[in-house]
Amino acid sequence: MSGPLISDPLVSGHAETIQVKDYNPTVNFIDDDAIWSLLNNNQHPDKEAVRQVLEKARRLQGLTLEEVAVLLQNQDATVDEELFAVARGIKDAIYGNRIVLFAPLYVSNYCANACSYCGFSADNHELPRKTLSEQELIAEVETLEDMGHKRILAVYGEHPRNNARAIVDSIKTMYNVRKGKGGEIRRINVNCAPMDTEDFKLLKTAAIGTYQCFQESYHRTTYEQVHLKGRKKDFLYRLYAMHRAMEAGIDDVGIGVLFGLYDHKFELLAMLTHVQQLEQDCGIGPHTISFPRIEPADGSSLSERPPYVVDDATFKRLVAITRLAVPYTGLIMSTRENAELRRELLSLGVSQISAGSRTTPGGYNQEDDAAQFSLGDHRSMDEVVLDLVKHSHSIPSFCTGCYRKGRTGDHFIGLAKQQFIGKFCQPNALITFKEYLNDYASEQTRKAGEALIAAELDKLSPARRRNIEACLTRTDAGERDIYL
Repeated sequence: MSGPLISDPLVSGHAETIQVKDYNPTVNFIDDDAIWSLLNNNQHPDKEAVRQVLEKARRLQGLTLEEVAVLLQNQDATVDEELFAVARGIKDAIYGNRIVLFAPLYVSNYCANACSYCGFSADNHELPRKTLSEQELIAEVETLEDMGHKRILAVYGEHPRNNARAIVDSIKTMYNVRKGKGGEIRRINVNCAPMDTEDFKLLKTAAIGTYQCFQESYHRTTYEQVHLKGRKKDFLYRLYAMHRAMEAGIDDVGIGVLFGLYDHKFELLAMLTHVQQLEQDCGIGPHTISFPRIEPADGSSLSERPPYVVDDATFKRLVAITRLAVPYTGLIMSTRENAELRRELLSLGVSQISAGSRTTPGGYNQEDDAAQFSLGDHRSMDEVVLDLVKHSHSIPSFCTGCYRKGRTGDHFIGLAKQQFIGKFCQPNALITFKEYLNDYASEQTRKAGEALIAAELDKLSPARRRNIEACLTRTDAGERDIYL
């Protein structure tokens, strides 16, 4: 690791174990009537009311549910442009212009649930089922390492064979794969079925990063209509998954809604209600929020005709409003969306994106013909990186330093609220990007990336520039995995 470039204003080391208050897992804290009341009472807000909300958001104070309801129902396109500008400013103020890159790795598509929108549904009898063997898993990781990836989101179908022990064993295998002088996966996040607290404790032993699980829909009637059988039918068991994960000591959790199942305004307010409940009961909200929209999936007629279509303009507003509402939370955009829209969303508060993705077990080494859903962005990793540099003027970041330095959970959020986390994000982004340029980039990407790094260094104070240049020099000399 590098020497200290900046002083951490919080105590260094791992965050204290999250203290989860007593909670009643039989109570549905999503109050449908209260959410609809907020929406009905804030219809057709005037321009001044919307601008007052935007002014509060500029101060990085977050928003109340009522203020979100005001923004959701704004009808003035000119004020929407102000909304987008505020979202850009908030993201830059907290995280700078870095964008974290990752790739999903589907370990198994066996699933015991019948979800009417998903290609992995247990009722899809045409889908070839597969769980990667140890050697197949190693081959997938090696391919991702050859692309330059350092972060993986390991994805498991919700099936008894994908139990906590099996997941832990597969994660250990992935962490042990090394290819080339810098080829290694440094952070593995996990998307898998909700577990009991004891199984979450076992999952934590695998040194995972974020535990990710989507409620899909917070509207209980809709939820019960689209989840036809399996453990996933239990709305409340899924709703309290993050409580149990944090009770087990997992610092960082990630939530999301599958937009298109129900009214998008209700879903966003309900998801933010979930955020508030986690803050109340666990002292901290989610580390990340994801924004999947329903995409066509083989074997799912519902996915071809979503009941509540969310168009691109509405989708952009949802992302921007979320950035204002929860300014310190990472916002993730997957390759479900096409390249052009993803580029636009980067300027509206998105801070993490996937690149070069495949959505079937073994998809990185064979034809991806049994995918969970259709992809919108088919570009390679290097093409995504080049686009970030040339069109978005963003620093592609492969940093995993916060996780390994203990800047997780409330420690990370504390730094973010002080607008201090960017003091780590920016240098680590530059150092890890330099590593990517040296080891994996095409000549065109390397030249564009070197120019971006030079421009970013010119923005720094002389002292910080010298320190970061020293790390870049060490990287050029062959040292790897330098982080603050």
